[in-house]
Amino acid sequence: MYDYIKGILERKTENYVVVDVGGVGYKIATSARSLQNAGHIGDRVMMYTHLNVREDIFELYGFITVEERATFEMLISVSGVGPRAGLNILSSISASSLALAIVTGDAKTITTAQGVGPKLAQRIILELKDKIKNKDFVGKISDDNFIPVNDLGNEAIAALVVLGYTPVEAQRAVKEVEEGLSIEDTIKQALKQMMRR
Repeated sequence: MYDYIKGILERKTENYVVVDVGGVGYKIATSARSLQNAGHIGDRVMMYTHLNVREDIFELYGFITVEERATFEMLISVSGVGPRAGLNILSSISASSLALAIVTGDAKTITTAQGVGPKLAQRIILELKDKIKNKDFVGKISDDNFIPVNDLGNEAIAALVVLGYTPVEAQRAVKEVEEGLSIEDTIKQALKQMMRR
């Protein structure tokens, strides 16, 4: 319903902000990371929002970046992960670290979030890893430039795209990594390749 809300930051608490837009104050629940980056009282702020509707309540969630909102929406699509748990996860793990943890199966990193145990962390990995794999992150570059890669390479490319790189950049970096590495090592080596550019 709302893609973003832009206005004056009127109030900041431990887990929400109030943004004044033309005399109407929107109470927006958010992550610790977005709270930290929202600015100071009186500053203009823009929050990318998600409206959660239940029988008895309408709740507005907002984030400073589109990427964090997309990660939040992906998280709450997992059975057993509600909006509060999604905020807890994003408050303790950055969106890029979470994406890497999901792709590499690192449940321990996900359990650092308050209220997230090993079973829920495993469920997040299982459900979202499949979403990342099945999504066409690689995209069609052009038939001349298209480089076929194996399943592990496709997973690494998908992870790099989730981290914010373009499919072309991700594919080139993965192509330059030596074969036979684990998915985690492939991603790490590809990241090093991109940092050198």
